[in-house]
Formats: sequence, C-alpha cells, structure tokens
Amino acid sequence: MADRIPKRLRDFVADRAHRQCEYCLLHEDDSFYPHHLDHILSRKHGGESIPLNLAYACIRCNLWKGSASGVEDPETGVLVPLFNPRNDDWNGHFFLDGNLIVPLTARGSATIHLLRLNHPRRLTERDLLISVRRFPPTRESEQRAKS
Repeated sequence: MADRIPKRLRDFVADRAHRQCEYCLLHEDDSFYPHHLDHILSRKHGGESIPLNLAYACIRCNLWKGSASGVEDPETGVLVPLFNPRNDDWNGHFFLDGNLIVPLTARGSATIHLLRLNHPRRLTERDLLISVRRFPPTRESEQRAKS
C-alpha cells in the first residue's frame, strides 16, 4: 500500500505551483479532476515523498508520465531525461505559441512527447481556456486564486 502524503506537504506543493500543473500549466480550477502530486523520481525507482521530489500535476500529465524519468529519442536512441520542475525552468525548455507548447530543448521535446502535451484534445481545451482568458496562467490569475 502506498504511503500517505501528509496534507501539510500536499498543500505546500500545490501552493508552490500556484495550483497549476507544473508540466502543462493547466490550473486546477480548470480541471474536472483534482491535480495529483507527482513523484519526479518515482517511488518505484527510490524517489521519496519530499518537497524536492514532488511536482503538482494534472491527472493526464501524471498518468502519462507514470514512473518514467526519461524517454528514448527516436532519432538518436539516446535516453533523454524529462523536464524536472524542481531543477528546470519551464521557460528554458518550452514556450507557448497560442495553444501549442513548443519545445526549446531535447528535454522539452521528450516531455511533450511522453506527456502528450499537444494532443488534439489538450489543444482544444487550451483554445477554450484562451477564449475565456483562463490560459495561459498569469500572475494576476494566480493572485485571484489565492484570495
């Protein structure tokens, strides 16, 4: 049975992420399901339930990521590590072009591929959120979410 993560730690991780997925940027208020705590290095591979190993993730990102920490580049066969929200700057690996998350690095590309960040349904969802000014997240929306 999986060990339970204390509420205080869950709240810390959620607040640190401004309650948005640290991979696709979807705010929890815009998701049908509550966001999850993702073990960046899975427990299966020795990862601990500590702040430096936890990311806030929407259900889709968390389920697609599973216990993976990298993915093989189909062109080179080299294992590329996934984006790590604790060590990597999102803007250093991705940028937003409308509803599309575009990779800037091999790590960004691997993450987009494995987590299916640009799946057609996700693009449709982002289009809708853009139309009602809920995406991309802004500091102003983060402040509203806190109040």
